[in-house]
Amino acid sequence: MVGARVRRQQVAYAQGRGLSSRRACAVLSVARSSLGYQSRLAVRDAPAIAAMRELAGQYPRYGYRRIRIFLKRAGHPMSPDRTHRLWRQAALQVPRRRPRRRVATGRPRPLPPSGANQVWAYDFVFDTCANGQQLKCLTVIDEWTRESLAIDVAGGIRSGRVIEVLAQLVSVHGAPRYLRSDNGSEFVACAILRWLHEAGIETALIDPGKPWQNGADESFNGKFRDEYLTLQWFRNRLDAKVGIEQWRRHYNEVRPHSSLGYLTPLEFKATGAATFEEGRSPAMPAHADQEEHQRRPEDEAPVTGAVFQ
Repeated sequence: MVGARVRRQQVAYAQGRGLSSRRACAVLSVARSSLGYQSRLAVRDAPAIAAMRELAGQYPRYGYRRIRIFLKRAGHPMSPDRTHRLWRQAALQVPRRRPRRRVATGRPRPLPPSGANQVWAYDFVFDTCANGQQLKCLTVIDEWTRESLAIDVAGGIRSGRVIEVLAQLVSVHGAPRYLRSDNGSEFVACAILRWLHEAGIETALIDPGKPWQNGADESFNGKFRDEYLTLQWFRNRLDAKVGIEQWRRHYNEVRPHSSLGYLTPLEFKATGAATFEEGRSPAMPAHADQEEHQRRPEDEAPVTGAVFQ
């Protein structure tokens, strides 16, 4: 059994093969009165689909759930089910990501945060410019609010540069209680450990070979590469610095975060920290855990091919 729309398409195909309208309807058992039907639903959905296509082109790595938040901001509020229906109707489905092998462990994350400015995490991300210059990006985030505190871009970053970045952040946000990182040479240098001791900041070094213990920053780095670095073509290091800083501001002020109840990090920070339960993201409502398990493949990795604006 097929729907009325498909049956009308079959009649149109038969007419294209030389049959009259009356004969085609008789052969296919389609009422002639239905040929002139025009769906009012398509007219109603047209503005939302147009806005959805525009947003999907502007944010090619976002799925329909995050696009729904942008549609609501643009004056097109709709339910998740309707958003998914229009997303599929507009052929904006995205390919399923290749599943990653995950470590099966029930151990809790060491020193989990329970409020803003308690645990910061930092790590490095690498890339290359079109002129061959190497990019080394120091990313610093607040694990509770998911705010990107800084992304320092340079050709090489040693311990002195790391101390300079951290000192600037402490002067603006205050000192955190813990600073989480791996055991890289830049993070365990004597100069950094001495500065952290003087600043009253305790280290939370992860175990060797266990990057999932620094999962918050690893997740941010994955989004940074997936949603921005892989879509960009930097002419030189200066071009990369300007563009990356613009993306960082977009991440904090515009991009909705699913684990924060689809608030931006700055919106979540302004509303105050909600109660935290280990194993669930800070501001996620109780029903959101079930929604995450029911996440459709289309929400995982949208199609590439457009540039961040």
